[in-house]
Amino acid sequence: MNVHEVMKELESYASESTRKTFLRHGAPENIFGVKVQDLKKIVKKVKKDHDLSLALFDTKNGDAMYLAGLIADENKITKTQLKKWAKLSNWQMISEYTVPWVASESDHGFDLAMEWIDSNKESIASTGWSTLASIVTVQPDENIDKKVYKQLLHRAKEEMDNAPNRVKYTMNNFVIAVASYVESLSQTAIDIADEIGKVKVDMGDTACKVPLASAYIKKALDRGGIRKKRKTARC
Repeated sequence: MNVHEVMKELESYASESTRKTFLRHGAPENIFGVKVQDLKKIVKKVKKDHDLSLALFDTKNGDAMYLAGLIADENKITKTQLKKWAKLSNWQMISEYTVPWVASESDHGFDLAMEWIDSNKESIASTGWSTLASIVTVQPDENIDKKVYKQLLHRAKEEMDNAPNRVKYTMNNFVIAVASYVESLSQTAIDIADEIGKVKVDMGDTACKVPLASAYIKKALDRGGIRKKRKTARC
């Protein structure tokens, strides 16, 4: 399938109720409102397609950009292309999920995440923290720099109160991810989650809530201890 064929199929799956939900969550007006299960139907057809993923992302259509992440080839995407994606991300589903998922599975994820978290742009900094969180869910612990991640946990605690809105949200998720997936850092993350406490984030006109990290982690670990690494960050 080419980009024009995919865009037509995306439009055929348009749902006005889904579109309204996405708009409440900050989506751009340029969006059809396609449910994830319908996106997965297209994924089954095209599999991973590097060139198509780049073309879809360039449309700036919200559904197409999300789909681009699902079919992106982590082994072909370049650091320059990921930087472009982070810069062009126009709502949180792209900046905090699509781009971090692909980056975390690539060879460029950690280096880019460390660059992104220093950005003055809220969406890019959020992409950075989300990428760091995604990395621990898919990368073996031996590939994770524990010293740096420990420093990042303390940085999240120290900067949380004064961080931009969505950066707070992704920092909180980062602490949860480390506690849940990295055994040697789990207790450090739990202690920091206790110190951070409740994180206040403006979730806009949605019913979404910010998880209390300490309670979320305890519940997750009580269910079965440290989580097994995932085959893919994407869903």
